[in-house]
Amino acid sequence: MRKRDKKRSSSLLAAAIALVVAATTGPATADGPGPNHRTTLGYAAHGLAAADGPNDANGPNDTDGPNDTDGPNATDGPTADDGPNNEGGPNDTDGPNDEGGRSDEPGVEPAPERAPTSEVSWLSFPGGAFAVDSLGHTVRYRACDGDTGRVADPDMRVAAGVASGAVVVGGTAYRYRVPLVGRSEGTLEVIQRHRPPATLTGVVVTSPQPPTDPVAGARLFPLSGQLARVVADASLNPAGATVRDLSGRYGDQQVSVNGSLRPKAASVIKLWILVELLRRVDCGQVSLDDGVLVTPADVVGGTGQLQFETFPQVVTLYRLARYLIKYSDNVAANVLITYLGGFAPVNALIDSMNQRSTILARRMLDSAAAQRGEENYTSPDDVVSLLGAVWDGEVLTPASRDLMIGFMREQTLNTKIPAALPPGVPVAHKTGDLPDASHDVGYYLIPGTETAVAFLTAGPMATGDETVRRMARTVYDFLVPPSGGAVEE
Repeated sequence: MRKRDKKRSSSLLAAAIALVVAATTGPATADGPGPNHRTTLGYAAHGLAAADGPNDANGPNDTDGPNDTDGPNATDGPTADDGPNNEGGPNDTDGPNDEGGRSDEPGVEPAPERAPTSEVSWLSFPGGAFAVDSLGHTVRYRACDGDTGRVADPDMRVAAGVASGAVVVGGTAYRYRVPLVGRSEGTLEVIQRHRPPATLTGVVVTSPQPPTDPVAGARLFPLSGQLARVVADASLNPAGATVRDLSGRYGDQQVSVNGSLRPKAASVIKLWILVELLRRVDCGQVSLDDGVLVTPADVVGGTGQLQFETFPQVVTLYRLARYLIKYSDNVAANVLITYLGGFAPVNALIDSMNQRSTILARRMLDSAAAQRGEENYTSPDDVVSLLGAVWDGEVLTPASRDLMIGFMREQTLNTKIPAALPPGVPVAHKTGDLPDASHDVGYYLIPGTETAVAFLTAGPMATGDETVRRMARTVYDFLVPPSGGAVEE
């Protein structure tokens, strides 16, 4: 696997550490936004504007009971929502034949209004992210030392493809210069009273990231046409696929068909739960050796292994994290949601990466919540945005990234992507299943052709499974022509 770890100077690391140690504005936890008190602190010499009032919309905080019926034998999940579906949106522009979704399809939610790709970006730096929405004139700082929530900056300046400005939140000023083109370098200056300013620099992330080599990237465009034919043939299943080259063979190009399709997330949402946990590990806030008390009240059915054990017992975070992915364990998911502080911290992670189609709104197997309209959603584009950020070391350290991909390689639910490929093809993946949704997402780890993929469908699960397999095989045959044979690990 190619590791594209970002090289940071020792001074940058020192500045990041200083931010964690020197924060003086209240609790600096990763359990959600810190204090919402916004004041103007007399930073007039720096030209800094105060942010007016809290603006953090992290999604619902319902924590009642369990939900998602992941796995082919699940029968307890919610029924499909009838209502309009994803109508495309400005982000889904990759490759020919991309019609951006179809309307009036069951089980698919409309994509939220979102700015064009060029209007949102986030700055990746050690231990955190600084998100910018230049159309909405909002920003968000989220790092090891705290979370500002989504903050309005009405004085944001946007010129020559760069958003710049400053806000003051809870006594700390954030002065930023963030390009709106991915793979550029941005800067963030953090200013506190009686302390020298700390300057953070890092790579800018957009969805999608632009190709590193447009000429090589153009060679991936025919794949979108092939996937579009598979999607068109899936008459019972609205489907979407997003594919990103991670190897450089195709210039790190991304293509999609219905990339903004927004079906129920099913257990694909567990990837964000894991990333939020591992982010806290990277921040030094928790250890995977820490134990969590699991009680009989935490036990739910569906997929997983913990439900068959005897409780109460203390389970390590490592085992919860591993089972969350390896067995798509619903008990582990619900316990981790509670441990992390509910839905808000996971939704804060999602928001800090500007992934507007994804939300965690209910627990696994919580049918009552689903009937109230509380549902988890995502899109192929958002999934690949997460997978790409993990791969590139933009949201996790290399050690946590490798651990996450290792858990995905251990996946035991292998009736979709792995079943569609020749024996021996190395993959790391995460499934999602409901009676009205079937997904499989992850990485093709073919040496020299590493690729992130997301195959999502709504509609009947059985036919959705077959659509996912067809999309998975289409991508593989494009990357490895049939004459190439199986790939050995």
